Amino acid sequence: MPAPAPGYVVLLPVKPPARGKSRLVGIEPHERADLARSFALDTAESCLAATRVGAVLVITDDAYFAADVARLGAAVIPDGVSGDLNETLVQGAREARRRWPRLRPAALCGDLPALRSADLDAALAASEGTRAAYVEDAAGGGTTLYTAPHDLFSPAFGPGSAAAHRAGGARPLEGDLHSLRHDVDTLEDLEAVRGFGLGPRTALASVRVGSLG
Repeated sequence: MPAPAPGYVVLLPVKPPARGKSRLVGIEPHERADLARSFALDTAESCLAATRVGAVLVITDDAYFAADVARLGAAVIPDGVSGDLNETLVQGAREARRRWPRLRPAALCGDLPALRSADLDAALAASEGTRAAYVEDAAGGGTTLYTAPHDLFSPAFGPGSAAAHRAGGARPLEGDLHSLRHDVDTLEDLEAVRGFGLGPRTALASVRVGSLG
C-alpha cells in the first residue's frame, strides 16, 4: 500500500538547552545541557521520519540549537512569547498555517528521546476525523501530544493538562504508544525509556554522563 499523504505539521517548542531540564539533578550543568539538546534533536529527527508529518516547526530562542535542528531539515522560528508554553504553541500554529495551510498542527513535547516514528504515525492516524485529540503521558495527568484543526487549536499544557484538554473537548488517544507517552524529566525517566531504544544522540550523551554508565 502507498504511504499516506502527510497531513500534519509538528510544533516542537524547545527551551535553550542550557536552561532546560532542571530536574536532571546530580549531574554537571554541561551534561544536563548536552542531554537536553540530545533529547530535542532525537525527537525532531523521529518526527521528520514519520510518514504523516509534512513539516516540523521548532520554536526556540537558542541560535546554536536552531542551527543544529535546521540541519536535520526542520524549520525554525524564535519564541516570541517566552515563558508561556501555550501561547508559544499558538504563535507557532499561526506561523505553520501561513507556511503550510493544508497541514494540521500537532504540538509535541521536545523531550521524547526514545520516540519511534511509528508510534507518532499511529497517534496521528487515530486523531484523523476528530475535532481535537491528545496523548496522555505514562505518568498520568500530563500530555505529550495535542492536535486540533487550526480553528480549534487551543493547547493547555501544564499541570493537569490531560484533564484540561479533555474538558476542552479533546479526545484521548488510546493504544500503547509507549515511546510517545514517556517524556523524560529525570534521570530515572531516562533509564525507564532506555529499553525502548534511545535516539542516537541521547544514547551517546548518556554514556558521557558518568552516573549513567
